[in-house]
Amino acid sequence: CALSNTVSSWSQYEALLFVSFALQTIFKSIKILPVMFMGRVLKGTKYETAEYVEAGVITLGVTMFSLSKASWVAATPEYEFYGVCLLCLYVMADSFTSQWQSKVYKDYTVDSFQMMYGVNVSASIITCIALVFSGELTLAIEFLQYNPLALYYNIITAVCSSTGQFVIYYIIKRYGPVVFTIMMTTRQMLSIIISNYYFGHKMSIQSILGCVLVFGAILFSSYRQMHKKKEVSASK
Repeated sequence: CALSNTVSSWSQYEALLFVSFALQTIFKSIKILPVMFMGRVLKGTKYETAEYVEAGVITLGVTMFSLSKASWVAATPEYEFYGVCLLCLYVMADSFTSQWQSKVYKDYTVDSFQMMYGVNVSASIITCIALVFSGELTLAIEFLQYNPLALYYNIITAVCSSTGQFVIYYIIKRYGPVVFTIMMTTRQMLSIIISNYYFGHKMSIQSILGCVLVFGAILFSSYRQMHKKKEVSASK
């Protein structure tokens, strides 16, 4: 899962060179479908028909948003296609990561701190090897030497990321990867709203409708699962 997590992080950052932040964020919402697929393949998890319908509506909303040219910033169709391929790679790798971590939690006695330590140490080794073979390790060190403030920012980012990872791993262990995906998707939708307001970006009607479909499906899914939980608790 450290390897898949590294691949998902790289493809996510690389995609921003070719597509807009709004498109990347809304594209992440489609992750619920591959998460369900990975759960079926890796753990044999069975999902209700309603969950597949919700995933289909979210996929439709993401597709509508993606096809709206107002959401793109890339200059050529070739760059657009490459950016979408990177986003697809990110979605698949990230979906595998959460489901594989859930499988590890199920098969072994592992707590959140052990999972964080194993993934982060392994990911650090993989990243260092990649930097050495790409010849970018020296450049990264020189950059930090000439820009020491960047090291300070990196440390702050690392602390925030570690805190977020602890919460993520706990949610995956306690509630499962699908609930985690729904929560993250809600955050991503809010990010789009804040980003568009802050930077003054305009969205087409098609883009707005796509967002409404995605956000509506997420809210309905959350309500349905909460109602189902109450029914199970009441029957005990």
